[in-house]
Amino acid sequence: MQRTRAFERPELWAGRVETAPGAVSGWHHHDRNETSLYVVSGVLRLEFEGGEGYVDAAAGDFVHVPAFTVHRESNPTDEPSVAVIARAGGGTPTVNVDPPRS
Repeated sequence: MQRTRAFERPELWAGRVETAPGAVSGWHHHDRNETSLYVVSGVLRLEFEGGEGYVDAAAGDFVHVPAFTVHRESNPTDEPSVAVIARAGGGTPTVNVDPPRS
């Protein structure tokens, strides 16, 4: 996943993320940051700790990830996905965690 910063302030970060086909992030959360994404193209899959299944957000969809929510993103398709991200709240941008227990 390649993130490109548009701008950054003490409690706000905005940018773009491009996710290659088949890419899967590690499990993580964004500390006290609230995160909202708008999918510009492709599909972005989000899985959440403690939840069964996943959410596939396609072009034109918005997704919100609350603060401290453990999740991972992936691209289950054979085309890149592009999303615009706004993250507000400050704190550590990304906190990597162990995978959830099965």
